[in-house]
Amino acid sequence: MSTESAAVSTATTPTAPRVADSGAPRAAAGRPAGASGGPGVARPRKPRRDTLAGYVFLSPWLIGFIGLTAGPMLFSLYLSFTSYNIFSSPEWIGLGNFERMMSDQKFWGSVQITLLYVLVGTPIKLAAALGIAMLLNARNRGTGFFRSAFYAPSLIGASVSIAIVWRAMFSTDGPVDNTLNLFGVDIGGWVGIPALVLPMMILLAVWQFGAPMVIFLAGLKGIPTELYEAASVDGAGPWRKFRSVTLPMLSSVIFFNLLLEMIHAFQIFASAYIIGSGTGGPAGATNYYTVYLYTRAFRDGQLGYASAMAWVLLLAVGVIAFIMFRTSKSWVHYGGDSR
Repeated sequence: MSTESAAVSTATTPTAPRVADSGAPRAAAGRPAGASGGPGVARPRKPRRDTLAGYVFLSPWLIGFIGLTAGPMLFSLYLSFTSYNIFSSPEWIGLGNFERMMSDQKFWGSVQITLLYVLVGTPIKLAAALGIAMLLNARNRGTGFFRSAFYAPSLIGASVSIAIVWRAMFSTDGPVDNTLNLFGVDIGGWVGIPALVLPMMILLAVWQFGAPMVIFLAGLKGIPTELYEAASVDGAGPWRKFRSVTLPMLSSVIFFNLLLEMIHAFQIFASAYIIGSGTGGPAGATNYYTVYLYTRAFRDGQLGYASAMAWVLLLAVGVIAFIMFRTSKSWVHYGGDSR
């Protein structure tokens, strides 16, 4: 081939442009560089080992929750619609247990006593806790000791031993009776007088004010001192400072303590059972809701009826808590709230 024909052939044959190799990965046609999913390219997988390890560490709680909480609750819900006495198989009766409550006079008596205990005892307990917390909020010598001393009853107050001691204190010729006799007040043992059993139970509840006291104390520590200084400049006295500064700033803490103590008051059992000798006496004065529930379940063997009572209590407390949350918007104020 001549030189002229070779030159013509080279000029007429199309050639691909030469691209400089810069070291960057070449992109596939129609896909940006670095994209995955092409043939032979491994996609990143989810780290299943970490997920499995998380479930393994969570399994003890899951087993306990299902076996000790969720499972018994669902079984109790089923029993509430049955007639069951342990020795025979549950017999489905529908709403029979709930209809029976409507005509059970002892049931309504236990409801009345429990509501009275909650409505009277809870505010008094919270008032005592707030008062002691305000006294302990001052930085004086020995404050740490008094904080521990006032909190101690909350650790042992719900025990059976304290209930036995409390009953002995208010019995005939007990320390309370003998002390009142010194002032010429001859009442006798409070345990045997139905009208005095409720005040005795409320005193026992108020004596255990340590837990809400600690929460109130933490809330008081969070109130800026500038607010009290500004109130002093405006000429506010101690009562006005308490009403206009302390209570509004503690509204969220008050709501928290009120909710917890209300639920705790509905669950009173050990002290009422011990003081009333397990019979609800005298004259039904210690026949609180949980005591009557326990009596129906384990003394009378009516577990279906007791399960229905338990679910009624759960629903009642849930409704009260819901109402408290709905109404809290009008009086509970949080930090940074613009209302």
